[in-house]
Amino acid sequence: MGLVGALLKNTYLTLMGFGGYIFPLIIVFIGLWLIINRTDISEDKKSIFLLIIFLCFITILDINKTKAGSFKEQISLAFEYSQSGLGGGIIGAFFGYIFFKLFGSLGSNIILLLIILVNFLLITEIEVGNFLKKINDKLKFSKFEKDNTKKNNTNNTLNKVEKKQKVKSNKKRNEKIKILDYNNKNNEKINRLESKKSKTKNTISNTEESINNYKLPTLELLKNRSNERDSDDKKEVLTNAKKIEETMENFGIQADIVQISKGPTITCYELQPAPGVKVSKIVNLSNDIALNLATSDVRIEAPIPGKAAVGIEVPNKNKVSVSLKEILMSDEYKNIDTKTPLALGKDIAGKPIITNMAKMPHLLIAGATGSGKSVCINTIIMSILYKSTPDDVKLILIDPKVVELNVYNGIPHLLIPVVTEAKKARNALNWAVEEMTRRYKIFAKNNVRDIHSYNNKIKDNEEAETLPQIVIIIDELADLMMVSAQEIEDYICRLAQMARAAGMYLIVATQRPSVDIITGTIKANIPSRISFAVTSQADSRTILDMGGAEKLLGKGDMLFYPSNFSKPLRVQGAFVDDEEVMEVVSFLKEQNDLEYDEEILASIQNKRVSSKNNGDELLPDAINLVIEEEQASISLLQRKLRIGYARAARLIDEMEERGIVGGYEGSKPRKVLIDKENLNSE
Repeated sequence: MGLVGALLKNTYLTLMGFGGYIFPLIIVFIGLWLIINRTDISEDKKSIFLLIIFLCFITILDINKTKAGSFKEQISLAFEYSQSGLGGGIIGAFFGYIFFKLFGSLGSNIILLLIILVNFLLITEIEVGNFLKKINDKLKFSKFEKDNTKKNNTNNTLNKVEKKQKVKSNKKRNEKIKILDYNNKNNEKINRLESKKSKTKNTISNTEESINNYKLPTLELLKNRSNERDSDDKKEVLTNAKKIEETMENFGIQADIVQISKGPTITCYELQPAPGVKVSKIVNLSNDIALNLATSDVRIEAPIPGKAAVGIEVPNKNKVSVSLKEILMSDEYKNIDTKTPLALGKDIAGKPIITNMAKMPHLLIAGATGSGKSVCINTIIMSILYKSTPDDVKLILIDPKVVELNVYNGIPHLLIPVVTEAKKARNALNWAVEEMTRRYKIFAKNNVRDIHSYNNKIKDNEEAETLPQIVIIIDELADLMMVSAQEIEDYICRLAQMARAAGMYLIVATQRPSVDIITGTIKANIPSRISFAVTSQADSRTILDMGGAEKLLGKGDMLFYPSNFSKPLRVQGAFVDDEEVMEVVSFLKEQNDLEYDEEILASIQNKRVSSKNNGDELLPDAINLVIEEEQASISLLQRKLRIGYARAARLIDEMEERGIVGGYEGSKPRKVLIDKENLNSE
């Protein structure tokens, strides 16, 4: 053993008695624990818990040998025992004497054993509640096993019973979940409609003829698209439902799937939480649910409007496109009583979403590039063309991108050719404002409140002409705002505020959902919104005033938020390709030769001339001022004429158009191109 070994032995036995044999093993164990787990000794709490257990152990050894005496006598007695490897040594005697004096022998043993138990639980990280529950379950199981053994005399029967019960419980659980698969209903409906197609063809052709022998386009111009699904879809949906419930259980949330709605591109699992469960807890688990389902972004609607459930929207692995033909064949589209329907697509349950433009009455569409905005605009235009004649609805199409809406040039519904220049677009919006004002004067003269009342009143008057509804569609607002932001914003706001009763509706689309494009004034006056997929939550908040659009899938996946809804509705947009659009446009062009209203065209073309004649009343003063100062700038006009920035900027633009001042040259003042003599001669 050697001198060192003998010295350590005597020291350990003197200090810890019988514990001197155990203490070296504890030190070795702690050292290996720290090395294996690479833990810093200052952060290792489990080693401290182990040492506390050891200290309580040697204290118990000494308490059971303690006799009523002085502290000195107790230490001497412990020293004698320790030399023989008994008791708890001097350390045990010290703590034992204190506990004995405070709690006595029995009380000390109970307290020390409780301390040992608590530290043991802290080391093993056993939760007492779960531990007791498992023991209780095992006791119940053993009792059940004994009873079953007495009845059947075999353990195999018990296993069979358990398996049968498990299968039955899973079947019952799956039967309780209501699965709404839009595809089954849709296929039945399409087959039924196709079978009746030959019978109803003559009836449809008769209803298509209007007073002026105008025929609405036929559904045969549109394509049928296959909507086949895999047979394993139902099994996959039930598996996902089970995984969602397990995820909730893992995080201590008690909830059950009560209904599953399977749509074209997403499936909505309706989760009913138990009483007392906070909805925010479920919302915060969207990433964990996506991880367990091995899918892309999961959107959670909490709660579903009108239901005591939370909607968990999971993308389908096999996505199905929604064709425009399906929507136009639906009863919802056929039965809607309006000349300006918006056939958007299908919701998560496969129900066609068709709304009345007159009730919205204006719409803001935004989303990233390639998310489906242009297809949505084509769908909206086509749904109007399939329902209305040129006498009912007129269109003004503004397309700064040039290539998107040019295909509609020549259809009889257009008031003017598709506008592609930003300045002409401004003039077209100005004409729309003037037309709105003119219509209100007509309404006041005839003592009516809106376009429908006016048209009904003059229906029997052959001399008076009915007023058509006008839908103004702007495909890219950002380009217009870059040219003349203030004027465009003013026109849009005036139309949005007053044009509904005049039968004029505005649809504005942009791929830049930033606050400098979709300004607060525009948002306040256009309450109905559609958001396609965007890149960030900030963009989603700009469009919808809430997050959610950043988790959309693209390719027509949208959030439809009309003004009368409390929350956005998720919709898979209907798809119509360029070939279908060309077929419908060709069908409409063949019916009659289009003649645009020359007065409207002249008004738009000559808007700049009229603006020169009706300039600002301060324009002469501004011209004299810049000639006297021999320089022109907005800040100069603001200071000298005491006007605001916008008015000063308009005066500068007016003088530039008249050739009085030069163009913008950065930080330098604009050059004055004429003097007083030239001004007087003009």
